[in-house]
Amino acid sequence: MQEQQNPKERDTQSGPALAGWKRWLNYQSIVKQVPFFLFLAVLAVVYIYNGHYADKTIRKINKTAKEVKELKYEYIAVKSKVMYQSKQSVLVKAAEPLGLKELTQSPVVLKDSKTNSQN
Repeated sequence: MQEQQNPKERDTQSGPALAGWKRWLNYQSIVKQVPFFLFLAVLAVVYIYNGHYADKTIRKINKTAKEVKELKYEYIAVKSKVMYQSKQSVLVKAAEPLGLKELTQSPVVLKDSKTNSQN
């Protein structure tokens, strides 16, 4: 026949492991651990925030890199257009409607006679 044991005897017979868990699970020990749990919760929030901040920064960097790439292409296109339009033949064609013509003879250099006599 089995004997009925009271709970205190059962706790002492099951060993120190069970008694250790009960010691940690009483109200006073849990209240003592509240600051530690709050610290862990704050660490978790900071960890999550840091992950979101890193993702946001990476998205911003990628967006800026894309804009730089587009601006580089635009710069190259504008530069080639300016170089083409500054060619002499293109300038002559652009100046014709204004009544301007290309010089056929070399330009005359004018000198001041006063500065020549003083030298």
